[in-house]
Amino acid sequence: MNNVTKIAPRIRHPDRLFIGGEWVAPSSDGVIGVVSPNSGCVVASVAEAREADMQLAVLAARKAFDQGPWPRLSPAERVGFLRAMAARLTEREAELAAAWTLQVGGLASRSPMMTAGGTARFTNYAKIGDTFAFESRVDSAVAKVAYVLHEPVGVVVAIAPWNAPYAIMVGKVAPALLAGCTVIMKPSPETPLDTYIMAEVAQEIGLPPGVLNLVPAHREASDWLVRHAGVDKVSFTGSTAAGRHIAEVCASRVARCSLELGGKSAAIVLDDYSIADAARLLAGTISVMCGQACTMLTRAIVPRHRHDELAAAIAAEMQALRIGYSDTPDTQLGPMATQRQLERVEAYIAIGIAEGAQLITGGKRPAHLEHGFFMEPTLFANVRNDMRIAQEEIFGPVLCLIPCEDEADAIRIANDSIYGLAGSVLTNDPRAALRVARQVRTGTIAQNGMRLDFVLPFGGYKQSGLGREGGEEGLLNYLETKTVLIDG
Repeated sequence: MNNVTKIAPRIRHPDRLFIGGEWVAPSSDGVIGVVSPNSGCVVASVAEAREADMQLAVLAARKAFDQGPWPRLSPAERVGFLRAMAARLTEREAELAAAWTLQVGGLASRSPMMTAGGTARFTNYAKIGDTFAFESRVDSAVAKVAYVLHEPVGVVVAIAPWNAPYAIMVGKVAPALLAGCTVIMKPSPETPLDTYIMAEVAQEIGLPPGVLNLVPAHREASDWLVRHAGVDKVSFTGSTAAGRHIAEVCASRVARCSLELGGKSAAIVLDDYSIADAARLLAGTISVMCGQACTMLTRAIVPRHRHDELAAAIAAEMQALRIGYSDTPDTQLGPMATQRQLERVEAYIAIGIAEGAQLITGGKRPAHLEHGFFMEPTLFANVRNDMRIAQEEIFGPVLCLIPCEDEADAIRIANDSIYGLAGSVLTNDPRAALRVARQVRTGTIAQNGMRLDFVLPFGGYKQSGLGREGGEEGLLNYLETKTVLIDG
């Protein structure tokens, strides 16, 4: 039996909510249970926020923005708080890493890297804040003096998903705080523990009351929060279906929103790239986070004359992957995050078989693991791009191998999707990689792998979202632009 459930971060007030700078009792006795994907057992619980708690959080954030000091501090002062957050969170990175393994089933061998990358976003935005021009004097034909000001958008609701909860939440909180916004954190009910640590740190460093609030909740109360007239902006990462709903709600009252949504990213394999290298890369990638990443390379597009050879090579690589509990050092593929997600993947595997795709390997739960939410890495070959398994986001370790006729056909197939979040070109020729990358309609595309740099802008085309996170573009998500014209 695994021992992941013995690892837990030290949460001081799991029975409370963080509102207005204080740990307050929730309005009901509801609790949210945290289930270990390795065992299927409840291993922690936190308070559940209801509508009355959401109202208090909005009022606290509203007061902190409208009357408090935070938006009126200089950018340098806010940068100081960001650096203090980063320093204190760095001290607690072992707990944050344990939380990822405990809640999501993320590999303990990868959790320090995941956690450090999340904390670094505070540092990255502090560096941006050192030089960003929040106020610029410009020329004007109608006034003697003109300024362009970048001012905070207001009260922000930050909603993060369960797959990389800490890094994604920091990616929203850090630029929002730098901008001068006040923030209400609404984590996924599957993964609330990271945000408790963030709230504890905010209190420790003396962040003004109401600037950062925490309300874990289920869907109904979360929807009520998104609809609240006191919320100026919603920053959401999650499914396209949920993002579409949030966009409709925000549009109804012309509230701002930024959305980082689903993906069905393509890896285009060019003729010069070896079969062995492509197989290792694709099988290794689909095992990252058990395939539960919006940027996951889930469609591999390969010249038809190389298809069968690549299918056999990928199958061999997948069959060699070590599937096991998250804290076992040599585990390469851990569990799915939830029972619901495991069942979703099983349903899509059945759909793929029914559609006529060729199941090469995988497709079932590993026989040697009696507990937890485990799924074998799965390869479908001879997939048509119009099949549901090629068009819909599965969010699991399922790879579709799609044959193409030539490079132009590969680009056509890659673009034949409602999504446009990420992608890759597998080639040894940088010029060929750039040539193909310019033609694929996706927010990020890299040569030879699923590669992301969150210091740079990240986001999607089409139904993969609105806006960008990372870099100055990510900061602009939380700013309004004002033009000031003065006669003297």
